[in-house]
Amino acid sequence: MKPGAPVLLSVAVIGAVIVGLQSGATWLAPSDVIAALADPMAPGAAIVRGLRLPRVLLAFLVGGSLAVTGAALQALVRNPLADPYLLGISGGAGLGAVIAMALGSGGVFAVPLAAFAGALIAVGLVYRLSAVGGRPLDTNVLLLAGVVIGAFTGAVMSGILAVSDASQLRSAVNWLMGGFGSAGWSTVGAFTAYAVLPLAVLWSTGRALDLLTLGDEPAMHLGADVERTKRIAYFCASLLTAASVAACGIVGFVGLVVPHAIRRIATPLHRELLPMAFMAGGAFLVLADALARTVVRPIELPVGVVTALVGVPVFAVLLRKTLR
Repeated sequence: MKPGAPVLLSVAVIGAVIVGLQSGATWLAPSDVIAALADPMAPGAAIVRGLRLPRVLLAFLVGGSLAVTGAALQALVRNPLADPYLLGISGGAGLGAVIAMALGSGGVFAVPLAAFAGALIAVGLVYRLSAVGGRPLDTNVLLLAGVVIGAFTGAVMSGILAVSDASQLRSAVNWLMGGFGSAGWSTVGAFTAYAVLPLAVLWSTGRALDLLTLGDEPAMHLGADVERTKRIAYFCASLLTAASVAACGIVGFVGLVVPHAIRRIATPLHRELLPMAFMAGGAFLVLADALARTVVRPIELPVGVVTALVGVPVFAVLLRKTLR
């Protein structure tokens, strides 16, 4: 690990959180934010504690989880272009959540479960599509299959929205583009309940993920249980993606941009990479949400728009390097 990277990252996280708590319809100075956190009776405490703090915490947790998911998937397919959004997992989770909402099962735990089921189905379909060509683990085939599944789930979601009269789905278009406008303490608690275990499990597989980046055969010769590691990582990635989609909609490219940046500036070893990616991903999404709230104030942009504006150029650069 490069010297000073954890310290710089910690400073960036603190700065991002302060900016997130400052941003909104009413701009608050850093001193006002600190006073509101320290004293519940301070001016602005109701806004900071009741509205902005759960929103910032949820954005941080979601961003960190998506970054960890992207890092794990990139190790599995040995390709920096891997991402839950590009591999179709986000689309499958979104479709599951939309179906649950259409059926009237819009509870705090029902939507994540439906999203998780959709994510698992999407992973299975991506694998089966790639297996048709006889190369189920070929990275390029997996990415193409992910794009196909993502397009299919997007079309089905559009069809459900077009024919449904359910009031819950009339605002689903904005929800699917990603946003934290409805964030509350209950959402933070539910997301945390879903995310803690898969995050811990992925971190525990850090050495095996390091070996997988060398290839399946070298990893087996070095003692890794390749198939078990892949199943665990895909399962955990699906669960984290599903929880993220259920909490805030589909937010793309966090899992693509952040792990790639951390590998370049800090370390490629997953035991260290995953915690740092979590911190960096959280800070990135908090800042993206702050920008979405303020750039065209009082209108609030979907946070997925902001992450796409950053992620698409990075994807283009990575794609160019990969094809060389």
